Amino acid sequence: MGPPAFDAAFLHDLDALFAWRRDVRRFRTDPVDEDVLRACLAAAHRAPSVGNSRPWRFVRVADPGRRRAVAENFAGCNEAAAAGYATDRAAQYRGLKLAGLREAPVHLAAFCDAATETGLGLGRASMPETLAYSVVGAVQCFWLAARARGLGVGWVSILEPEAVTAILAVPETWRLVAYLCVGYPMEEHLDPELERHGWQSEDRRGSELHER
Repeated sequence: MGPPAFDAAFLHDLDALFAWRRDVRRFRTDPVDEDVLRACLAAAHRAPSVGNSRPWRFVRVADPGRRRAVAENFAGCNEAAAAGYATDRAAQYRGLKLAGLREAPVHLAAFCDAATETGLGLGRASMPETLAYSVVGAVQCFWLAARARGLGVGWVSILEPEAVTAILAVPETWRLVAYLCVGYPMEEHLDPELERHGWQSEDRRGSELHER
């Protein structure tokens, strides 16, 4: 069987998927169908990885005590971050909703297994960080698969990785790359939330192509 042919309609829908892939912080509490979640995880496992190492380790955080501990860690880190801004900016920061930890029905932690022997270290001797980059690729595949199925994903970065690793009692060689909130969005927006709420103005400089 040859490679599939992607027509103009598919490419249009793919561009729409990229555009609507937004970080979600406001979730409905409806449960996520297990088959849908598994399909999204299957997409994550198809991500490219350095040396075909597949270093991602996904942990579903279902225990209420552990979820509460993660939320408390976020609250402490979030307040510390706010304190780092000048008074007016700090007040604006505190008015932002930066995580859906309390509402999201699904919490997923994505770790990088630094001790993986899969791939025998191929491709990462001079750039060991590519192991963690591979996990980021898996997260992006999961995210797009979730959005295509009507789910929203929020990446919570205002956390202490060592604390979350301890809370979840995972192996010491696992390094936290992403903590994800997953569920059905309470609202849909095409524009980034930080622009919509005045934290930043529209800036598309990252889309420039530089040549040397």
